[in-house]
Amino acid sequence: MPLLVQKYGGTSVGTPERIHHVAERIVRTRRAGTELIVVVSAMADTTDDLLELAGKVSSNSHPRELDMLLTSGERISMALVAMAVNDRGQEAVSFTGSQSGIVTDTSHTRAKILEVKADRIREELKRGRVVIVAGFQGVSRDREVTTLGRGGSDTTAVALAAALGAEACEIYTDVDGVYTADPRIVPNARLSYDEMLELASLGAKVLHNRSVEIARRFQVPIHVRSSFNWNEGSRIRKGDLMEEVVIRGIAYDADVAKIALLGVPDRPGVAAEIFREVGGHGVNVRMIVQASGSDSKNDVTFAVGSHDVRTVLPIVEEVRKRLGARAFVYDPDVAILSVVGEGLATSAGTAGEVFAALAEAKVNIEIISTSSITITCIVRKTDAERAVRSLHDALRLEQEA
Repeated sequence: MPLLVQKYGGTSVGTPERIHHVAERIVRTRRAGTELIVVVSAMADTTDDLLELAGKVSSNSHPRELDMLLTSGERISMALVAMAVNDRGQEAVSFTGSQSGIVTDTSHTRAKILEVKADRIREELKRGRVVIVAGFQGVSRDREVTTLGRGGSDTTAVALAAALGAEACEIYTDVDGVYTADPRIVPNARLSYDEMLELASLGAKVLHNRSVEIARRFQVPIHVRSSFNWNEGSRIRKGDLMEEVVIRGIAYDADVAKIALLGVPDRPGVAAEIFREVGGHGVNVRMIVQASGSDSKNDVTFAVGSHDVRTVLPIVEEVRKRLGARAFVYDPDVAILSVVGEGLATSAGTAGEVFAALAEAKVNIEIISTSSITITCIVRKTDAERAVRSLHDALRLEQEA
């Protein structure tokens, strides 16, 4: 009997009515003759509400306790979905991440999966049950509850599919697939398969980059579908290329903050000292730019996720004092906007088109960074969605077949 992993996001299980709808889909899939593992996220907005609640209780960072708090969201979802499936005559059992055998490292709030010991899942599948797994969480080898970071339920689902040899991993969300831009912003976006990892890592919605990395490494086919209809959606797998298309998509991430160290001494090893210290605390740094200033001083600007700000600001202040830098500034009201495509470095005029489109939309660019396959800008958060729409029209992505 073939094995399938399905993952349902927060919007898909956001209300009792939607949970009933998901349960119907699960039962229908299982009765079609497929062994089934279902991974669920917390109900829509639950994680944000829990983070807000934690902030009201304590202004300090408590990573271990935060993991204990946040894992409750997915546990609520798994139990409710299991109840709804059982009520329809199909046996189901819910498991936490630790019960599922998802073993992680010890990095609270951003743990990485080390291995999957899925013995209990296999036993329940043999009994004919659907296994409902709480996404986003695992257990460290020190037997501590951990979470996998934002988008961790995608990672849970693909990791289980890889470990158990599933035929595919279906990611259910509130859109029909993976697009050249977030279809909630650009309704006429076309399907795009290539550069999925690059798009995901730069903030494209729907799929998380860590899940795509695992899928690529273990060649797990991913099928992105809407939980609100039976449309085909997008299939992401080895060999899905569209070489005739230069621009693959547009991604933006508004869940970031910009930090700039001003007046940094211009000497060898300074950048290493800054980012070794920041990275040593588990903070993922995005888009580093260094600009020459006056009097042999430089300004070093970088972006981090909004969830890392509380951790990184004291570190940056300590580094500033140690280096003798003049000051540092912090700006939470920015977004990272990226155009992704094959051969951008050799595509004459594309950068000019991008910047002209942003100028036409009256979007000011604060920082620009380029690579062979990306043009990335930092813009004001309030301008981000307008910028995506303008770029999508200017680059004529909806016209590509």
